[in-house]
Amino acid sequence: MAGHSWISAATAVSYHPDAHMANMSSQDTEALLDPLELTEYEEQALECLIKLGRTTAPALSEATGIPKARIYGVLDELADLGYLKVIPGRPKQYQPKSPEEILDQAIENRRQTYETDRARIEATREEFIAAFGPLYEQASEDISPTEELFHVVDVGDPSERETRTLYEDAHQDVRIITKSFEYFESIEPAFAEAYDRDCRLRMLFLDPDLLAPDNRPIQRELVEYIRTEYPEIESRFSATRLPWRGTLIDPSLTYDSGDAVLVVEEENVPLHKRQAAVTENHSFVAGLGRYFDLTWEYDTLDADPYRDA
Repeated sequence: MAGHSWISAATAVSYHPDAHMANMSSQDTEALLDPLELTEYEEQALECLIKLGRTTAPALSEATGIPKARIYGVLDELADLGYLKVIPGRPKQYQPKSPEEILDQAIENRRQTYETDRARIEATREEFIAAFGPLYEQASEDISPTEELFHVVDVGDPSERETRTLYEDAHQDVRIITKSFEYFESIEPAFAEAYDRDCRLRMLFLDPDLLAPDNRPIQRELVEYIRTEYPEIESRFSATRLPWRGTLIDPSLTYDSGDAVLVVEEENVPLHKRQAAVTENHSFVAGLGRYFDLTWEYDTLDADPYRDA
C-alpha cells in the first residue's frame, strides 16, 4: 500500500490536455524548481534554458540578466549536476535535458549525497561511541525517573517527524487519537509502511458534532479516503471530548515496550505555540494504551456518522 497519495475529491477533475497546458502556463514555474535547491542564478538559467532550448552563454546572459562574468560558472555548475548538455563548438552551446531527465538526475544526486554522508557518518561509529558513550552514561546517572518521563518538541514539523518515527518503529500495534487527522498527508508514507507490515492500526476520531465547522469536511474526506485506500484500518468516534491527541505504538501491560507522541488539548493556545510530549517510558505508554482501550470500548458513538448516516 506504500506510495498512496491523499487527493481531495474536490480536486479530482477530469483531465483535458488543453486545460492542463493552460493551467501550466499560469503556474509559477519558479516554485517548481525549489526542490532542486539551486541558487537564484542557477534557477534563472535553467528555467530560461528549458524555454529557449539550445543556446549560447552570451545569449542566455542577455535573456536572464545574469552577468556575463557569472554565466559560465552557473552553466558549468548545472552541467556538473547533470541538468544540461554542453555542445562543443565556437561558440560553445548549452542544451537542457528533458524535465523527466532533470528530475531523475536530481533524485540520483540526492541518493549519491546520502550514500556519501551515510558512509562518512558510519565510519565514525566505533570511535564516536567509545568517546561519548561513557560520558553519556555518567551524565545519565544524575537524571531522575521523573525527568526521563518525556521530552517536548514543537507542534508541526518536529512533532510530525517524531510521529513518522513511531510508525517506522512499530512492530504490531499503532493507536491514533485525533480530531480530524489533518496532518495525515505529511505522515502517510510511514503510515502506509506500517499498514503493509500488517501492524494493527486503530484510529479514534472525535465525534464530528464536536468539531469546529471548518474541521468537519476535513475529517469526513480523510476518513473516507483512509477507508478506501486502507480497508483493514479500524476506526471509531469518541462520544466525548478528547483531553489529548497523539499516537502510541506497542503499549504493553508488562511494561517492556511502548512509545508515544501526544499533544494536550489547550484551546486558548494557538497550535503553532504548542508543544508535543514524546515519551519512551513503557509504563507511561501502557497507561495511555489503557485510556485508549477504555475509550474505544465504552465511550464511542454507537452509530458510525459516515457509514450509518
